[in-house]
Amino acid sequence: MTHGGGTTTLPDRPQRVLVFDPAALDTLDKLGVEVTGVPGSNLPDYLAGYRDPRYLKIGTLFEPDYEAVAAATPDLIIVGARSAAKRRDLSSIAPTINLAVEDRHFVDGVKRNVETLGRVFGKEAEASALLSRIDGAVARVRADAPGAGTALMVMVNGGKLTAYGPGSRFGWLHDELGVKPAIAEVKAATHGEVISFEFLLKTDPDWLLVLDRDAAVGRSTEAARKVLDNDLIAATRAAKAGRILYLDPVRWYITGGGGAAFATIAEDLALALEAGRSQ
Repeated sequence: MTHGGGTTTLPDRPQRVLVFDPAALDTLDKLGVEVTGVPGSNLPDYLAGYRDPRYLKIGTLFEPDYEAVAAATPDLIIVGARSAAKRRDLSSIAPTINLAVEDRHFVDGVKRNVETLGRVFGKEAEASALLSRIDGAVARVRADAPGAGTALMVMVNGGKLTAYGPGSRFGWLHDELGVKPAIAEVKAATHGEVISFEFLLKTDPDWLLVLDRDAAVGRSTEAARKVLDNDLIAATRAAKAGRILYLDPVRWYITGGGGAAFATIAEDLALALEAGRSQ
C-alpha cells in the first residue's frame, strides 16, 4: 500500500496492530477492526473504550514508548500527523505506515485511508458504506454552500482568537467543500492567524464557525462561548441570524482525518447549511 511514508508490502493480514494516530483509530473502530495498542493519553471520549487495560499503552500521540512497542510484537504500526516523525524509528520494529492526511486534497485523503484500511483488514463492505456516507454528506454541503453566504472559521485557544481561510489547515472547508470564505488570505499557520474582535466585526461573515481548542484538548468545555459572549460579536450578522456554529472540537481538531469523524463533520455542516437555507 502507498502511504505518507512511501510504499509498504505486508505478507499477511495484520493481527497485532498498534495505532498512534487517533484519526486512524476512528476509522478502524468504525470498520470493526480490533487493535492491540493505543496511546496512553489524549484519546477522545467517544473512543474511551480503548482506555481499557486490555489495550496495550504504547506511548503518547507524539512519543512512542519503544520498549512497550517492541514488547507488543506488532505486525503493523500506524502513525499520523503527530507521530509521523517517528515512523523511521518504529519501522525498525515492525512495518509502519503514515496515514496523515494533507491539508490540501483533504477529502480525497480521508477517503483513500478508509479504502486502504478496508482493503488491508478485509473490511471492504464496511469501508464502502462509510465512503458512501462521506460522499453523501459532502454532496449536501456542496449543494448548499454557494447560496449560504460567507463564512469565517475561528479557533479559540486560551482566550485568543485565530482565523483560518483557504489554503490553511482547515482550508478544505472552502477549497473542497465550496463554502465561501469571508476573507481570501489568512496566514497558513497550524493554529491560525491571530485576530481581534474588531476584526471579526469588520469582516462580518454570514456564518461564524467556532473551534474551541481548549475543549478539544480537555482544558474547558465552555471557553469559546465565554470568550465570544460580548457586544462586538453580538453585533455581527452571524450572531444576529443565529449562525454562529460551534464545531465538534474533538472531531475537528483531534480525529478529523478519520473516516467516521469526517463523515460526522460533513453531516453537521450539511444540517447547519440546510437549516440556514430555511430561515
